Amino acid sequence: MFITDSVGRKTLIASGNEYFGQKLTMKKFIVMTLVLMMTTGILFSQSTPKGLMVGDTAPDFTSTDQNGKTVNLKSLLRDGPVVLVFYRGEWCPYCNKYLKQLEDSLPMLTRKGAKVVTVSPEKSENIAKTVKKTKATYSIIHDDGLTIMKAYDVSYPVDESTILRYKKYGIDLQSANGDNGANLPVPAVYIISETGRVTYRFFNWDYKIRASVKEILRSL
Repeated sequence: MFITDSVGRKTLIASGNEYFGQKLTMKKFIVMTLVLMMTTGILFSQSTPKGLMVGDTAPDFTSTDQNGKTVNLKSLLRDGPVVLVFYRGEWCPYCNKYLKQLEDSLPMLTRKGAKVVTVSPEKSENIAKTVKKTKATYSIIHDDGLTIMKAYDVSYPVDESTILRYKKYGIDLQSANGDNGANLPVPAVYIISETGRVTYRFFNWDYKIRASVKEILRSL
């Protein structure tokens, strides 16, 4: 509404209803903003893995490795500690280099009484490619349904821009992982003691950086 002063100038002012409406609109805006922030935070926390911590109980799992052998964590721990390694896929040169280092160092690791088990979302036929490239003789598990990766809190969905960028390099995550889709693990390493507890953790989002074999040996 308008009011007119003594010299005839008109000024626009808000009526009671208009003022109330403005306050209501501002209040609604603030509430919606807070809800959006909270929702975004929840979604971010749900899709951002943090990994298990030293002292945590390692979730048991049973799966089949590249040789058709049943791999059960609890059974393996009866004979000594387990070095559990997560890797991205045969298309990742950093993974292949690291898995080859583990294979070359396997005699030293087994002398410590440890067994190495690696887990990946890639399909079994691609695991065969990994074995060919790295000469790995330790167990490599196709994580069907991402159950192990989720249990160890290392799994995350790859964002669309990264998916498209990888495709430019000939890497199709959906094709590589099959039903596991465009999901990858943080390339984490855990040492699990005979008691089933995590005694060592390496967790780094930078896939170019890996736990050194020397560090693993010192921690066994």
